Amino acid sequence: MMKVEDVFSLSPKAVSSALASLWRPIQGGVSAPLGFQAAGITAGLKASGKPDLALLLAPEGAVCAGTFTTSLVRAACVDLCVDHLQVCGGTARTVLINSGQANACTGERGWLDSIRVTQALADRLGLPVEQVLICSTGVIGVPIPIDTLLAGLDTLVEALNDEGGAEAACAILTTDLVEKQVALEAELGGRLVRIGGMAKGSGMIHPDMATMLGYLSCDVGVAVDVWQAMLKRVVDRSFNAITVDGDTSTNDSCLAFAAGEPLDREHLQALEVGLLVAAQQLAKAIARDGEGATCLLEVHVEGVASDVEACCIARTICGSSLVKTAVHGRDPNWGRIVAAAGRAGVDFDPAAVALWLGPHQLMEFGQPLSFDRIAVSRYMQERVDGAYLSDDIVRIRLVVGDGAGDGMAWGCDLSDQYVRINADYTT
Repeated sequence: MMKVEDVFSLSPKAVSSALASLWRPIQGGVSAPLGFQAAGITAGLKASGKPDLALLLAPEGAVCAGTFTTSLVRAACVDLCVDHLQVCGGTARTVLINSGQANACTGERGWLDSIRVTQALADRLGLPVEQVLICSTGVIGVPIPIDTLLAGLDTLVEALNDEGGAEAACAILTTDLVEKQVALEAELGGRLVRIGGMAKGSGMIHPDMATMLGYLSCDVGVAVDVWQAMLKRVVDRSFNAITVDGDTSTNDSCLAFAAGEPLDREHLQALEVGLLVAAQQLAKAIARDGEGATCLLEVHVEGVASDVEACCIARTICGSSLVKTAVHGRDPNWGRIVAAAGRAGVDFDPAAVALWLGPHQLMEFGQPLSFDRIAVSRYMQERVDGAYLSDDIVRIRLVVGDGAGDGMAWGCDLSDQYVRINADYTT
């Protein structure tokens, strides 16, 4: 039996293999776990008339863990979430999410509006205000149309139900093209355990804890300190392992709720693996839906001293504009990959480097190998065209030595559409 601390010493491939026999996909999204309810409505916060207000409610006795943006310029809702989680000792029950306005850089009004909204929701749900959290996403510098939001709260609360995950996942989107949901189920300790989740993000994605919001739910009782530590490890291997454009956000938040009968300690490692699978599925969905993107990029790095160093190299490669544009052009310009690895701030021997793009090896012992450039380009194009529906990822594997460090990161290509989307974002 694996120990909790052993789970993250496994390579990404080994972890995935271990999970395959435990966790299976189900329907329901963030409201799939027992006792969780969700809702999403159109409150009129967006000029587009699309859904823009979501709510997740956890059962009584729930604990909540959170990770948040490290930016010095952060929205009032982030500070309020941190404050409420500290005051309530991690026993928060609900989170309200509005889309359309980030409510960041809005001065005292942003703080007061967040307080006003959480108090109004607490009154409607009969909860202490400290157990009510709020997240916002949208244009920076734009306050929430507070009266419009408050007018929608009754409708939102009335819409809460245990099948509301899809509506909630839709209501938190901004420039996203698709909803991002996950739900998994496994038998642990003789009973079914479910994990649900939803996320949003498409641009401004380069999390240090990008614009991204992520929410996870689980019907297992877990001590809040254990749950917080678990979430931190999971976020580092999922939401913190993706990049779209190298820009972090003022509003980044990931919240995870857990409520239910506790598991025996021996099953906690399986629970953490399930949480990791759910978070990685959401993270990869964000990268795949990057603004203007046409494909998902996966970089696997091996052979350095630690997993942290491997992940650092992998994310540097994923974030390289030169690598991303080469992938978009289906150009096997492998020198850009190695160059990016070399500036990641991680020590390795260039003479030990081996590199693969898909099944094609391009380097060995730091030297270039002869390869069929047309075949490699075709490999990249076929993933985009959908010729391999079960494997639609452009994969890069880099081995830089014989160390035990092993890590993955995910990104996307960079197209002219990204420039067009962001050049006209507010005009």
